[in-house]
Amino acid sequence: MNKDRIIKSLLALIFSTITIGILTLLTYKTNFGLFLIASFGSSMVLLYGYPESPFAKPKNILFGHLVTSAIGILFYNYIPLPIYIMIPLAVGFGVGLMIFLDVTHPPAGGNPIIVILGSVSFEYLLSPILTGCLIIIVFGILLNKFVAQKKYP
Repeated sequence: MNKDRIIKSLLALIFSTITIGILTLLTYKTNFGLFLIASFGSSMVLLYGYPESPFAKPKNILFGHLVTSAIGILFYNYIPLPIYIMIPLAVGFGVGLMIFLDVTHPPAGGNPIIVILGSVSFEYLLSPILTGCLIIIVFGILLNKFVAQKKYP
């Protein structure tokens, strides 16, 4: 097996564990609120496995998650359609808007589904989306740049 691939996968394992571990601890061991959503796990693949990808840039992580979550919340609260129509439309609009705004972050494509199924409010954009993304970006910069010695962002 390729030595570089082993190192890359071990670093991704360790860094993902640290980052999601912090978000999990903040969510379950403090009274600060919610910091964790399922799509953040997918963000780890890009951030630590492929940090050179344009989809792993801090602006893509932050605004990709914000845009698609906002779309999901808007659809849930203002578009009175059956859920089996609302979800695909919200995902489509979210993906289209990310691409249009040049903030594509593939893991964020699932956020409208999470938001609609979870029946969340606009507060969700602050916590977990904004706060979680900022923590992810800070850890991504610190771990990629200073520990792994990778060029990031």
